[in-house]
Amino acid sequence: MSGPRRRRVRVRVAGIVQGVGFRPYVYRLATGLGLAGHAGNDERGVVVEAEGTPAAVAALLRRLPVEAPPLAAVERVEVEELAPIGERGFRIVASERGGPVDAPVAPDVATCDACLAELFDPADRRHRYPFVNCTDCGPRFTIVLGVPYDRLLTTMAGFAMCAACRAEYEDPADRRFHAQPNACPACGPHLALVEPAGGVVAERDAALRAAAGALRDGAVVAVKGIGGYHLACRAAGEEAVAALRARKRREEKPFAIMARDLGQARVLAELGDGEIALLAAPERPIVIAPRRPGAAVAAAVAPRSRELGVMLPYSPLHHLLLADAGEPLVMTSGNVSDEPIASDDADAIERLGGIADLVLRHDRPIATRTDDSVVRAVRGRGPLVLRRSRGLAPAPLELPVATPRPLLACGAELKSTFCLVRGTRAWVGHHIGDLKGYETLLSFVEGVEHFERLFAVAPEAVAHDLHPDALATRYALEREGVEHVGVQHHHAHLAACLAEHGETGPAVGAIFDGTGYGTDGTVWGGELLCGGLEGFERLGHLRPVRLPGGDVAVREPWRMACAWLVEALGDAPVLPASLEAHVDPRTWRAVAQMAATGIAAPVTTSMGRLFDAVAALAGIRARVSYEGQAAVELEAAADPAEGDAYPLPAAPNGDGRLVLDGRPTIRAALRDAEAGRFPATIAARFQNAVVAATAESCARLAGERGTGTVVLSGGVFQNRRLLEGVGERLAAEGLRVLAPERLPANDGGISYGQAAVAAARLAAAASRSSARTLRLG
Repeated sequence: MSGPRRRRVRVRVAGIVQGVGFRPYVYRLATGLGLAGHAGNDERGVVVEAEGTPAAVAALLRRLPVEAPPLAAVERVEVEELAPIGERGFRIVASERGGPVDAPVAPDVATCDACLAELFDPADRRHRYPFVNCTDCGPRFTIVLGVPYDRLLTTMAGFAMCAACRAEYEDPADRRFHAQPNACPACGPHLALVEPAGGVVAERDAALRAAAGALRDGAVVAVKGIGGYHLACRAAGEEAVAALRARKRREEKPFAIMARDLGQARVLAELGDGEIALLAAPERPIVIAPRRPGAAVAAAVAPRSRELGVMLPYSPLHHLLLADAGEPLVMTSGNVSDEPIASDDADAIERLGGIADLVLRHDRPIATRTDDSVVRAVRGRGPLVLRRSRGLAPAPLELPVATPRPLLACGAELKSTFCLVRGTRAWVGHHIGDLKGYETLLSFVEGVEHFERLFAVAPEAVAHDLHPDALATRYALEREGVEHVGVQHHHAHLAACLAEHGETGPAVGAIFDGTGYGTDGTVWGGELLCGGLEGFERLGHLRPVRLPGGDVAVREPWRMACAWLVEALGDAPVLPASLEAHVDPRTWRAVAQMAATGIAAPVTTSMGRLFDAVAALAGIRARVSYEGQAAVELEAAADPAEGDAYPLPAAPNGDGRLVLDGRPTIRAALRDAEAGRFPATIAARFQNAVVAATAESCARLAGERGTGTVVLSGGVFQNRRLLEGVGERLAAEGLRVLAPERLPANDGGISYGQAAVAAARLAAAASRSSARTLRLG
C-alpha cells in the first residue's frame, strides 16, 4: 500500500487561514484530487497531511495557495516529506493545542450575497434571521477569545447548534462546513428591543420591526452591531439629528450615514470608481465622499462640510433595519463624545440610556469593542485610511526588520492604537480613541491585554512616545521588567510609512501634523526629516511661533491667528474684521501680549496650527468643538478652480535647516480677508502655497541627500488636496512618493512606527553585541 507510486507530505499553511473556510477548501481540493489525509487548525495556522499519487500531491501543493478562499491571506507554505502510510479518505480533524501561538485572526467580514439571499427569502429557514453567516462572511475578530479559531474559543460557545445547523457544519459540501458562528432562529442569538429603564418592548423579529418603526417616527435607537453599539436615527430628520447631537454632546463633528445599497448611497454622495470599490469591499468602511447637491440629509448631519461619511450595511441586522426603515440612517458610534463605544449590554443601558429612546440589543457577547473604519479614495494611489478598525483590524502587517525580542508599542495620545510584534509580524490594534480619560485608558489596557493573550506575545521591550505626560507613555514606563525605547513622534510617522511599504530608508519626509513632542522639548508639527528606521535628522521645519495658552490654542484657532500676526506684523496686531464677532478686543490684546512675550506660550512649528490660523483669518472657524475641525473645514471650503498661491518661502536658518516662513503667507491671507475675498479663495490660495512649498523643499532636500524617495505623512496629509498636489509635483520631478495606505497618516499609525523603530534598534544592538562577542572570542 505504501509503495513508490505514493507520496505523503505534511503542509503547514501560515497567514489568515482560520475562520475563512480554509479547511473546507482544503477538504474539497484534496478529495477532488483523490488524496487521503486530514486538515486541522493549530495555534500557528492550518496543518495538512496529504497522501496519494505524486502527480496529485504536486497539484495540491501548486493549487493550495493560489485557489484559496477570497478571505484567506496565505503568507507561506512549508512542506515536509513523510513516509506514506496507506491512508484512505480525507477528513477534517479536531484542532491541536499546546504549541506556540502564531496564527493571525481574521477581521470581521460583511455579509456575503449567498447569506443575503437567504435572509430575504421567505421560504428559507433563516428568513429575516439577523445573525445569518457562513465561512465566507460574518463576525471574526469581535467574537474571538483565543486561537485556534474554534467555536469553543468564541463568544458563540454558549449557543449549542441545533440538529439542522450541526448537519450543515459537518457536511463538506455545505458552505457552512466548519463555520464557527453558525446559527439559526432555533439555536442562535436573538434580538430584544428594550426601554432605557430596562423594560422589554418586543423580541426577535417583532423587536426589529418595532425599532424600524420607531426610527421612522423620529426616535433615536441604540443598535448593538458586531463591534459595539451604534446610535441611529433618520438621516433626513432635522429634529431627530438635532436631538441626537444634543444628547450625545457632539456639537459639530459629522455623523456617518448608512445607506441600504449602492443605489441609495449614490443619491447621497458623488461616488467615483474608487469610492464604489471601497464601499462594496468586504471591510465595509465608512467612505468619505463629496455630498451630492440636494441630498435629503439633515443639515446637522455634517455641518459646514462638502462631504459625507457613507457606509453600506455589513451585518444581517443592519440589512434588515435599513430595509425596514426604508431610508438612510445616521449610524454613529454608541458613546458620549470622547468615550469608548459601548459594547456590553449593561454598560450600554447605563451610558446610552440618556441618549437613546430605545435600545435594540442581542445576546451574542462582543469580545472586542471595535469602531467602524473610515477611509477616503485618493487620486493616483491607494485608499487613505483615516481610522483602522472593524474590517481591517487585526490583520497583521509585516516589518522589514525582525525584532530579536517580542515588543509592544504604545502609540500616541490622540487616535490611540497599540502594536504587538513578534519577529517580523506586527499586530496593530483597533482604534481606541483619544487617551484623555479613565474610560479610554481602561479600553486601551484591556485591548493590550487581550492581544497579548490572543497572539501569545509577552513583551520584553516597550516603545513609547517622548511626551512625558501622555497617558500611553506613562503606561509604557510603568511596565516593569522590560526595556523601554523612546521614539520621537514624527520619526514614528516616517518609520511607519517606510515599514508599511517594506522599506528601511533612508528617505526625506514631510511630516505635518498638529502636535508632537520634539527632541528639544518644544512642540513640533511641520517637519522636514531625513532618515530610516533606526534614526533621523531634522533637516527643516515650519518657522516657530508661539502657542498662546498652550492646549487652549488648539481649541481656539483665533489664538493661532493672533500668534502668527504677532510674528508677521509686530507685537500689537489689530483685531481682524473677520474675527471681531468672535473675540473680545481686550482678550485679543492679552493673547497678543502672551505671544509677544512668550508667557504661557510655548514654541511650536506645527503645520496644523498654521492651518488653524488661516481658517480663523478667513472667517471659517474661530473655535473648534473637535480635533482638526478648522483644518477639515478649511479643506472643504477651498475653491477647486482657484490657481493662485500665497508666498511660503523656504530658506536655511543659522543652523543650516530649511525653514518654511509662514509670515508672508499670513500677511497675504490677511490682505485678502481685509479686501473681502471669499473664504473659498483664501483657503485655496493657502493650500496651494503649502503644496508648492512642500514639494519644492522635499525635492531640494532629496537632491542634497541623494535619495529618490519622499514620505508624506502626519495628520495634515489626510487633506486630499494636499496629498494629491504634493505627490503629483514630486512624481513629476522623478521622485518616488510613499504615503500611508494600510494605516492612517494620522496618529493611528504611530504605534506601528514606534514598533518599526524599536525593532530596528533592538536588531542593530543585538548585531553589535554578537559582533563584539565574536571579536572577544
